[in-house]
Amino acid sequence: MFWLRSGSTKLLASKIARETDADILEITLRNPYPANYRKTLSHANRERIQNDPPELEMQLPDLSQYDTIYLGYQTWAMTLSQPMKAFLLEYGGEFSNKEIALFLSEGGYGSGDSTELIRKFIARDGGKNNTYTSALVVDGNRVDESDVEVKRWLKTI
Repeated sequence: MFWLRSGSTKLLASKIARETDADILEITLRNPYPANYRKTLSHANRERIQNDPPELEMQLPDLSQYDTIYLGYQTWAMTLSQPMKAFLLEYGGEFSNKEIALFLSEGGYGSGDSTELIRKFIARDGGKNNTYTSALVVDGNRVDESDVEVKRWLKTI
């Protein structure tokens, strides 16, 4: 499962899926962000400041068939993006008894508090007995060069 704005996370998700033969689910929004980066930034900042995550336009499949969930996202302003927050608020309770492998693309500032927030939202909504891998963090501008890094990370799971 992943959410993307620019395509870097989708490329990273496809690399992981190719290596693991995993299914892919894109997290989609009812009202997608504008294509224009500055307009997206303004919209995302307003959502973050007002703590107003966007509405989702998707259904989560039955997760009982999966032992490992690869969860991909980007960090915005060194924290969890509002679309990923919306996803976890709606579906976080569905993640129980899973190994959760976080992967993210970022713009040079790292994962911030995003991994802690993901754990918090999943536990808050009833998700329990999960194990978490170390997150794979890839600079969004280097995802196309990350094959070796992805393979190395996957060996730890």
